[in-house]
Amino acid sequence: MGIPKPHIPLDEIRAAVEACHKCPLADGRTQTVFGVGNADARVLIVGEAPGKNEDLQGEPFVGAAGKYLNELLGIAGLTREDVFIANVLKCRPPGNRDPRPEEIELCTPFLREQTRTIDPEFIVTLGNFSTKFILKTEVGITRLHGTLQQAGRFKVFPIFHPAAALYDGSKREALENDFATLGELLGTRKPQA
Repeated sequence: MGIPKPHIPLDEIRAAVEACHKCPLADGRTQTVFGVGNADARVLIVGEAPGKNEDLQGEPFVGAAGKYLNELLGIAGLTREDVFIANVLKCRPPGNRDPRPEEIELCTPFLREQTRTIDPEFIVTLGNFSTKFILKTEVGITRLHGTLQQAGRFKVFPIFHPAAALYDGSKREALENDFATLGELLGTRKPQA
């Protein structure tokens, strides 16, 4: 066994993200979106990539999907202050297109370091890209959502991306049920009267 690498403070990882120009996404960004939340969170929420609002504000999940995410966290008995929210990509893909494999490959070392430093108990993957990356699987979110998985020492709980429910109402119930289950797994959900 080698000596474990020391955890890099989040501020140092953030500085590395802000200085990153490894891929062309850096040229189109207003700013990087490092992630936000509790550095000692039990739950790390991993989305896909920043959208337009996130790129402008430098924070993940600030638009309509972010408002809905706040509601969903509430169902689990959590607030944003309890969790850390990050994305697979730290820069916005043009026109909110899907992340490309080479972008994911270049950007994910940052997410790995964030995960090691925060050392969450649960990683909640929102949508296909984060789920496939964290679980190293080709199985899609439709099959995996709401089922507890394991990746190394982390419990992984895949859930549909909140944005999906904004244009496909049928996913709303699944999302809300999955966040309720998450709250039960964490012991944070208040029993329904």
